[in-house]
Amino acid sequence: MIVGTRGSELALTQTNYIRKHLFDLTGKEVETKIIKTTGDKITTSQLYNMNSKGIFTKELDRAVLEEEVDFAVHSLKDVPTELDEDLEIAAVPIREFPNDVLISNYSWDDLNEGSTLGTSSLRREAFCNLHEKKLELRPIRGNIGTRIQKVLNGEVDVTIMAEAGLKRLGLTKFIKSRFSVDYMTPAAGQGALAIITRKDSSVKATIRKLNHYVSEQAVLAEKTVLEELGIGCQWPLGSIARIDNDQIELYSILLAQNGEILHKGTLKAPLGEAIELGKKLAKKMKDFI
Repeated sequence: MIVGTRGSELALTQTNYIRKHLFDLTGKEVETKIIKTTGDKITTSQLYNMNSKGIFTKELDRAVLEEEVDFAVHSLKDVPTELDEDLEIAAVPIREFPNDVLISNYSWDDLNEGSTLGTSSLRREAFCNLHEKKLELRPIRGNIGTRIQKVLNGEVDVTIMAEAGLKRLGLTKFIKSRFSVDYMTPAAGQGALAIITRKDSSVKATIRKLNHYVSEQAVLAEKTVLEELGIGCQWPLGSIARIDNDQIELYSILLAQNGEILHKGTLKAPLGEAIELGKKLAKKMKDFI
């Protein structure tokens, strides 16, 4: 088997995690093929100022379609809500914590008005405005290590990242604090991985053995809200599904860039009805877009 991946340290770490589990299952090594994506080539633009649909995934998915590789590993939040008709998410491995975390020499409460926030996330910018932090926005791109270094060097006072990436790279020592998912609601699918295959792939059944059903149901609910609303990172949307006693509780919040809450809602459904739950919540939110 051959896996396609981006060349960043995080992408390779995530891919090697999957390769190890497949080796444990099959006893066979998986070859890695690094593929550069559009998002890797463009480093100077805010993502929400450009057509970012599939910006970190489409070249990898094309390689899967053309059978250059057998499957691709993505951060699930980067996966477009509409895949090519010949592709599918064959597995969602167990999800890491979906929370956002603070990277700073200062505590969140001690940040003064005018402190510089390094981010290219419209969602994170909007949540900072919602909580009236009055931070000065500085666009920041690059891999996790680069963004951490910019904080340590004093180029920006603070940045906000997904906890999952830091944990996978063993960089949790740089986390100043963790935000609750209610205070700063994550992007749909944050913290999860998606393994993409062709629908007719001979390796799909093997890949499927890596699926974690509870994680899959949670991210299905979250991503369905995004799909039904038909929005990408051009709108600040946070969405989180929590599962308890075979019930999914789905919470989504839609903000304006200035932090105004346009709509928020919570719905519950039995485990196994993730897509229907996401559709119901999105229907309630559509009038606010």
